Amino acid sequence: MTRMDETTKAADSGVTGALTTPEEWRGFLERYDERYMKNEASDQELADLLDEDEWDLLEEEGRLERWLGEAPSPEEELAAAEERLGVRFPPSLRGFFLASNGWKRVKGWVDPVRPCGEVAWMRDSDAGSSVIRIYGENPANDDYVQLFRQCIEVAGGEDFWLLDPTAVGPDGEWTAYLFAPKYGDLQEFSSFSAQFHDGYEDMD
Repeated sequence: MTRMDETTKAADSGVTGALTTPEEWRGFLERYDERYMKNEASDQELADLLDEDEWDLLEEEGRLERWLGEAPSPEEELAAAEERLGVRFPPSLRGFFLASNGWKRVKGWVDPVRPCGEVAWMRDSDAGSSVIRIYGENPANDDYVQLFRQCIEVAGGEDFWLLDPTAVGPDGEWTAYLFAPKYGDLQEFSSFSAQFHDGYEDMD
């Protein structure tokens, strides 16, 4: 049976406040994309996404000249996702979806951040429910299993991005987690925005 390690809190990344508006997210995601494409993307990924001039510009100046994110979520689609889950998303997650409804390129071992219409409770996703079942076989993990059952899964894969709507800060942000089932490692962040920014800093 798998046993969890202790939860670790992310070090202060220098973020003074969560990104909450579509405009803030748009600017940050443009920088994130540039850093990802310059420092993380494989040659094949670059060839698939960029034409020759864009690739040269990225290599020579570290700049991208086009948006590589998703289209913004319509407000009504965002509201429908919240109604389906029975929650109102925290400000930073709402701002993100209104800037880009999902995200294809994330640092680490997670699949793309889902569009709002595909965000689910961890307990209801195929991968999430399987992890909960496996970790639930060890009574020492009971607190963690309870946490997982109450979290929303915004990205999955080998690792998970989770948000806990029962842990709300004074700014309205939900506590966020990066969970690596392979190692039983759970890392805590103050918000979805801080979680995303952590990956950005890690690519420097």
